[in-house]
Amino acid sequence: MRISTSQIFEAGSTQVQRGQSSLYKLQNQLGTGRRVLTPQDDPVAASRALVVNQSVAVNQQYIDNQGLATSQLGLVDTQLTALSNALLNVRDRVLQAGNTTLSASDREAIASELQARFGEIMGIANADNGAGEYLFSGYSGKVQPFAIDGSQAAIAPATSSPVGYSGDSGERLLQVSASRSMSVSVAGDELFQKIANGNGTFVTSTNGNQLAVPTVNNQGSGIINAGSVLDLQKWQTAANTRDGTTNNLPLPLEIRFSTNATTGVLEYSIYDSGTGTATTPATYTSGQSISLVTAGGLDFGATVTVSGTPSAGDSFKIDASKSQSLFQTMQNLLGILRSPIGSTTYTSTQYSNDLAGQLTNIDQAMANVSRIQSDIGTKEQELESLGTAASDLAIQYKSTLSNLQDLDYNKTISDFLQQQMNLQAAQASFAKISGMSLFNYL
Repeated sequence: MRISTSQIFEAGSTQVQRGQSSLYKLQNQLGTGRRVLTPQDDPVAASRALVVNQSVAVNQQYIDNQGLATSQLGLVDTQLTALSNALLNVRDRVLQAGNTTLSASDREAIASELQARFGEIMGIANADNGAGEYLFSGYSGKVQPFAIDGSQAAIAPATSSPVGYSGDSGERLLQVSASRSMSVSVAGDELFQKIANGNGTFVTSTNGNQLAVPTVNNQGSGIINAGSVLDLQKWQTAANTRDGTTNNLPLPLEIRFSTNATTGVLEYSIYDSGTGTATTPATYTSGQSISLVTAGGLDFGATVTVSGTPSAGDSFKIDASKSQSLFQTMQNLLGILRSPIGSTTYTSTQYSNDLAGQLTNIDQAMANVSRIQSDIGTKEQELESLGTAASDLAIQYKSTLSNLQDLDYNKTISDFLQQQMNLQAAQASFAKISGMSLFNYL
């Protein structure tokens, strides 16, 4: 076989170039710490690494979202704590105002403080996140949620909420994991407006003296409590019997007091305004529980307690709870505190009953804040758990990528030294072969 000089040069040059290319690749691998520099180095590993890198990016986005959600929920929680503290202050002042020996100026001083708390609560209701979005406006982050309604602000007690809500009932969501979208806001109507008055099932109040014409406030010293439901199933069944709508009494029950014509003993009866019937009068004892059972035997599974001594003709009303905004409760309190006491039209007993009723509503508002704050705390705990899981997953992804792409330094250094030696041998042999010529012997 004849080999020309050009073939020798071409073959030698090719071998040297291949050696240099291999050495260059090994050098790049050592410099980057990566085994797979291009897909052709390991097509299967490169393909799998691409999928893993996409998963890493998605997981990192979830981690970022979890951080943002934690921050947003922290802001909401801070405002809820401030609201809870404000309501606790209001409750203390209402308890203080329950002392009927206070003068009109004393009650006005308490009312002035409650007016300041009203403004504080308004500030909390319109709090933002520092980026121009209101915390309690639902989806409408750029819309100020609450504003005083000029037509109601001066009315006390308020017949409707003196503050209007311009937000909506939505909650802003963040995707914090592949299968979890979390609400990071609280709708203002849920927090400040949708608060059941009374004990949450029914509300008690004075109903005026039925013997007076026209009817005036109760004239005795009877005070009714908020009552309680002992058997919710009975309440719902009784409510359904009344109008077919669960937990909704269209017409209230009444507790009416009278004096026995023969014995002169103070008695009470349960009057059903829906049927116009009343139970047989029973002897009244201050502080004794009164069961809400109608003349027809309809048992509402609930009791109330009246303490003190009502006058004949005095009555109390039991009606289904309805939503009452915190702002309306505050306005009602201001109206009660600023009402003159001491006449038949507004007695000290009426004052105490009205104040006790609004105190119950404040308790309901505090329970509502506590419930929402508990929900926020649960979400924060969940985010902490999701963050731990996402961090562990990120470590796992890194380990997978390392197995797919990272360099085995011991092997690569050995390959590099061997390739370097091969290249040197190829270069040396090529130099000698290329120097061979007949002219060297002539």
